[in-house]
Amino acid sequence: MTDTAARTAPAEIQAQAQTQAQTQTRADAPQKSRGIQTPEVVGGTQPAPAPRLEALQAPQDGCTAAARRDAMQRLVAAGLPKPRDEYWRYTDPKLLNADTPAPLAIGDEEPQMFGSLDRLRLVFVDGVFDPAASDAPDADGVRIETLQAADAQPGHWIAQSYGALEAAGQKPVVRPFAALNTAVATNGLAIHVSARVARPVHIIHRRRDEAADVVLHHVIRLDAGAELTLIETGMAGARENTVIEADLAPGARLHHIAAIRAAGTRIGARHIFACVDEDAAFKSFTLSLNGTLMRHESVIDIAGDDSVAHVAGAVLGDGAQGPFHHDDTVFVTHGAERCESRQVFKKVLKNGAVGVFQGKILVKPGAQKTDGYQISQALLLDDDSQFLAKPELEIYADDVRCSHGSTTGAIDPVALYYLRSRGVPKDRAIVMLVLSFLAEALAEVEDDDLRAEIGDRLELWLNRHATADSHRAGSA
Repeated sequence: MTDTAARTAPAEIQAQAQTQAQTQTRADAPQKSRGIQTPEVVGGTQPAPAPRLEALQAPQDGCTAAARRDAMQRLVAAGLPKPRDEYWRYTDPKLLNADTPAPLAIGDEEPQMFGSLDRLRLVFVDGVFDPAASDAPDADGVRIETLQAADAQPGHWIAQSYGALEAAGQKPVVRPFAALNTAVATNGLAIHVSARVARPVHIIHRRRDEAADVVLHHVIRLDAGAELTLIETGMAGARENTVIEADLAPGARLHHIAAIRAAGTRIGARHIFACVDEDAAFKSFTLSLNGTLMRHESVIDIAGDDSVAHVAGAVLGDGAQGPFHHDDTVFVTHGAERCESRQVFKKVLKNGAVGVFQGKILVKPGAQKTDGYQISQALLLDDDSQFLAKPELEIYADDVRCSHGSTTGAIDPVALYYLRSRGVPKDRAIVMLVLSFLAEALAEVEDDDLRAEIGDRLELWLNRHATADSHRAGSA
């Protein structure tokens, strides 16, 4: 019996959001015949911008050479994206297509997140691993090598894994910047997890070169029953192209948390490709603060029965210092029975900032008892900001529960009045309502200590920008 029903978030979370809905879409996916085939590749074979491709230098040696050649062939055939491409309609790729990034001044570093946490620190400076600043990359249950070191070893496990999930993730949607990354990346990590790792692995990014154009590729393999928490913080460069490939064997667990603080004209494209086998769990949360143009793509293949995949994000964008555009594009494929997926994205936008969400749930034939949930919401703190959403469901099974919802709204004036009538200053009241709005996304972080520190950083950013707005209003 068919069970495809719209769901809403828990009542208590909805009560916290305190938004006045301006536009809202909630839809159940129509049932489609099993005879309908998976759609063809979206993206086409338009000519690529020649200067950027001609400048690429793909390594010719190493155990990953075959994967790199394949990626370069795919990139040349597809070309770099253009604004008219279906999945780039809301985000102009011009800055990502440029030959070189604009220099980005190096300012004072903010206090490091998770500094009090017992973790294994791996430091990258301008996208290059810095062993002197890092902890020894060894811990019980995990083996960590640089991409260069692994690539130089004939028969290394990375030869079969490098680029494999990225290549599979190119259908049905072409992802040119991921193919570019696979073709040319020489820096990154090869992480093999064989058991439960007690300490989180923390990738820390630092900058010295104002014009660093960073390309990083991390490959993670988790054996059956293994578990890892992976944290990323900091700014990698003036422009960043990062790919993470995560292959989870049966019963494995991967918790991924990225806190990406951007500034000035920083631009970047980040991709995560994950394959989740039977009874495994993949959970990813990204915190994004400021920047000119950021595109985050998550491509998740739920391949084994009884598995779980959660992808969540919280975005804070302020266009007062320059253009802000943030794009989350998610594609989750259900290919097994009794599996669960969640996409939870919240964006807070002000001073002309633009947020984009493109999320899709694809349920393949035979993926019965699928439970797929998708919510994207934006809180606009002024009339100049904008949120563009494209939620999608595509279902080829007949016993599933899938839903998507998207809302855009402003601060609820009734809630704001209630707080102010009880003596809460306006700026503080707005911060409290914004934190409540972000709560559902933040709840996707399982670890209490990590979640609390992220919440503290969110509040710090909100207080700082509320103060800056007050100063601008006072001087007007």
